Amino acid sequence: MPRALIIDDEPGIRFALRRWFERRKWSVDEAADGDEGLARLRSTSDDGDDRFDVIVCDVNLPKRSGASLYAQLESERPALTTRIIFSTGDDVTSGGPESLLQTHPWVLQKPFDMATLRELVSAVSGTP
Repeated sequence: MPRALIIDDEPGIRFALRRWFERRKWSVDEAADGDEGLARLRSTSDDGDDRFDVIVCDVNLPKRSGASLYAQLESERPALTTRIIFSTGDDVTSGGPESLLQTHPWVLQKPFDMATLRELVSAVSGTP
């Protein structure tokens, strides 16, 4: 069964994403801030049964931003960075050409529709 980690400080977003994944027979874990998300990622392997196939991570999080989490993973476990879909309510073009939202290939603009989510999850995980 594929696994997803949802890192978002908004309970409503986590709930909606959890329901969406579970309806597609995914196992789902949640984290309400960047530190908790990083701790959950550190407690898993890159290729075992406990691995997360997709990580949906808000950019603006308490305790540790999505960009800070990404930078930490780049140095510790770069394989995980290819499984992250960033979500944001920010204008993705406002950060400049070198910003994470401009350079990362998987960005979900809030409010998002489920068709876009499905496309990104499929692209990241290779599952339909």
